[in-house]
Amino acid sequence: MNVLRKLLFPFAILYGLITTIRNFLFDKGILKSTSFDLPVIAVGNLSVGGTGKTPQIEYLIRLLADTYKIATLSRGYKRQSEGFVLADATSNAAVLGDEPFQFFQKFPNVQVAVDANRTNGITQLLSQTTKPEVILLDDAYQHRKVKAGFYILLTAFDDLYADDFMLPTGNLRESRSGANRANIVIVTKCPKDLSVEKQNEIQVKLKLADSQQLYFTFIAYDDFIYSKEEKIAVKEIEGEPKLLLAGIAKPTSFFNYLKNGKEECLTFPDHHHFSESDLEMIQNKAQGKKIITTEKDYVRLKDSKLVSQLYYLPIKSTFISKHQNFDAAILAYVKGGV
Repeated sequence: MNVLRKLLFPFAILYGLITTIRNFLFDKGILKSTSFDLPVIAVGNLSVGGTGKTPQIEYLIRLLADTYKIATLSRGYKRQSEGFVLADATSNAAVLGDEPFQFFQKFPNVQVAVDANRTNGITQLLSQTTKPEVILLDDAYQHRKVKAGFYILLTAFDDLYADDFMLPTGNLRESRSGANRANIVIVTKCPKDLSVEKQNEIQVKLKLADSQQLYFTFIAYDDFIYSKEEKIAVKEIEGEPKLLLAGIAKPTSFFNYLKNGKEECLTFPDHHHFSESDLEMIQNKAQGKKIITTEKDYVRLKDSKLVSQLYYLPIKSTFISKHQNFDAAILAYVKGGV
């Protein structure tokens, strides 16, 4: 695969040129960006997948939802529906996509919508009887047809955009210069004990402007696993044989958190739709043992034949330091309006 990516280097140059021209046209107003008369926060990345957008959106919901009417708007990747959909009691992961359905399940007081056309999605949200006061755009950093008021760019600690290259040679969706649009850059999935020296080294590497803020976060795993009926402390199952199941972009840390050498790990593609044959295979491999999966996978599997032995492990995005500064920056933007 690495050899193939190197052979495709000329296409990466071409792709980079195309995205750079596109961004230039939006920056100069030649291509139209639509602004809206309410706070819109876009969370995204320069690379493909695996930077922790979902826990970051959830962090923002927890920060804002007690004070403001919040709506999330996502594309709804791999959903089996089209156009604008506003989540309601009949919604499921197939209709919304796994991550939006996760938001809907966890935050019942938040409006959750999906639309590949973010401009139409925001317009539809603002036409509802109950209008949101703040909109969180999930994975919309490259969606330039909407001009968000505030941009949060995520980059994973072990896969910094500064060390990457354009698709298909690397994993970047656009040039590294796209980071200039960000108000805040967050290095995600860091070691919990990341030193100040290492943080400073990364800051130098990213070459951010003085106006841009930089933060570092790690993934905090819950102390409990959950099913439809119960919750169990992780420490109680440490020595117990179990099946670990993940259909996310980078499952290694999830597996490592729960592994003790007495379990089998099953990996599926990100956003995988589990077929009946998949479920049969998983059930056969589990042999009656607990099946522990990610929260994102759980919303797709909770109504399947696996439910009687299925558990999930929640995660949260946690700041290594200065979370008060981050919170203050978000609240100041939202309070300021547009």
